[in-house]
Amino acid sequence: MHINPIFDFLTALAQNNHKAWFDENRKTYEQAKKLFEGEITTLLEGLQGFDEGLWGLEPKKCMFRINRDVRFSKDKSPYKLNFGGFFQKGGKKVAGAGYYLHIQPAGESFVAGGIYAPQPPELAKIRQEIDYNFAEFSGIVTAESFKNAFGTLQGEKVKGTPKGYQADNPALAYLQHKSLVVWRKLPDSFFSQDDWTKQVLPYFEAMKPLQDFLNRAIQ
Repeated sequence: MHINPIFDFLTALAQNNHKAWFDENRKTYEQAKKLFEGEITTLLEGLQGFDEGLWGLEPKKCMFRINRDVRFSKDKSPYKLNFGGFFQKGGKKVAGAGYYLHIQPAGESFVAGGIYAPQPPELAKIRQEIDYNFAEFSGIVTAESFKNAFGTLQGEKVKGTPKGYQADNPALAYLQHKSLVVWRKLPDSFFSQDDWTKQVLPYFEAMKPLQDFLNRAIQ
């Protein structure tokens, strides 16, 4: 299904990011939101085909609100300029690795996965799991399907050696990560495909081994 109404709404919102305009165009927003929910439903069904941990998950629990949290931001624009969905066992509010879809016009759309900025206890568990099972982890992030989809593991890293590890640890480059994420940008034209939800699934499937490894570590 083409999602042009979503792009049209978000493009207009980017030029009119204030409550008065949003209220005047709420019907258009609701139509775009309903279309997005339909796409999320289709995508979730595809994900459940290879990730049974998502069985029983409701689409609405995967969708983010369009309102921004401006309490601690200098930018007081009230609305996000994207529609986003996060697929993980238990929904978007549960901590852990999951599959993320970000739709935003002007070439800003992408898919992503992994775990962003885990809390220190979770990060310590992830580092320990990588250290103990480095051959397995290395195999995941160097697999052809992984490299073809995402290139390399990404995310902010510490500059030195994490506490408790030695500088000659063969897994050091991965132990330095503070976030362990992957992403792939998607051009606007990608969403003009009637079956774009089907076309995006191979990217999510390529990141599943990483998701499983990370979630196993923090359980």
